[in-house]
Amino acid sequence: MSVIHRYISRLFFKYFGIVLGVVIVIYLSIDFFGRIDKFIEAEIAPSLIAAFFLYKIPLIVSQITPIAVLLGVLAALGLMAKNNEILALKSGGISLHYLLLPIAVIGICLTVLLFIFSEVVVPISVVKSNRIEALKDGAKVTTSRGKNIWIRGNQSITHIAYYNPADQKISGISIAYFNKDFSLTSRINARTGKYIDGNWVFFDCLIQQHLDSSYEEQQVMFHDEKICQIELLPADLVRVAKESEEMPFMDLYQYIQKVESEGYDAAKYRVDFYAKTAFPFICFIISMFGAGLALRGSTKEGMVISFAYGILTIFIYWSFYSFCLSLGYGTVLPPMFAAWIANLIFFCAAGLVVYNLE
Repeated sequence: MSVIHRYISRLFFKYFGIVLGVVIVIYLSIDFFGRIDKFIEAEIAPSLIAAFFLYKIPLIVSQITPIAVLLGVLAALGLMAKNNEILALKSGGISLHYLLLPIAVIGICLTVLLFIFSEVVVPISVVKSNRIEALKDGAKVTTSRGKNIWIRGNQSITHIAYYNPADQKISGISIAYFNKDFSLTSRINARTGKYIDGNWVFFDCLIQQHLDSSYEEQQVMFHDEKICQIELLPADLVRVAKESEEMPFMDLYQYIQKVESEGYDAAKYRVDFYAKTAFPFICFIISMFGAGLALRGSTKEGMVISFAYGILTIFIYWSFYSFCLSLGYGTVLPPMFAAWIANLIFFCAAGLVVYNLE
């Protein structure tokens, strides 16, 4: 590596580290003051509270790394342009594309590292932070490592085979009601259910009522659609539903295969599966885009404008990327297309900026 490349790399990692550290502190501070009241009310031990926020750091790092990459590139090359170092290098016959080489290598390395970090560290930390958060919520809802969800009510036990977070639909519902002697009084089975206007509506519903303690007399009713009362809110299910962040790449793939083989909709998980490869790649794209913006100016005003364009770019990317994922969750776009279309568009934009650099 040449002296110039080492110099650019050193500047980048300096400002990349500063931005990453500052954003983590700000994020944790806001999250802390937003949650601390509920932790205190639930009488959670201070050591668990501290552990919860420490376990949140890997997920935060994985989400904000592209922003830190962009600002690190803009700061490093922007300051070089401001101090006329870029102009001096150009006067010495050095091409601007030559200066992009260390940024490109760093972008590729960070893409690979972010993918590995998201696969090895993030799933473990997310699982542990979710367990502590469940203590805070005092949940009566539990879930197995698979899809099964169990809810213990006052005099009832509810089992849900699968919950789809994309459309808040539950499948394979079975509810058993008991009297004070823990004898079965009635049972509800439904193929699917959905939370509509503050009530759970069950579809293809079977209701069995036991009219005596011997279970010989029963009343059986079928309903295509039936409003039923459950001691459960969609927010409870969001907490216990298996999250994509909790599963490494291959585990998520196997989970999708299992869910779909049993006839359930796994569109959200399939979109997240492709997003696991698409999102880290933005580190390379955004580094090239930021470098192209920073190297276009040689004055203080140019640096400020580059920062403004860069921040606007990351905002547009994040909004468009989230919008496409939402379309994928709703099956409007194919899962792979929903996860990668934002990257393809911004890759072309970055290529155009770099191509017109000279």
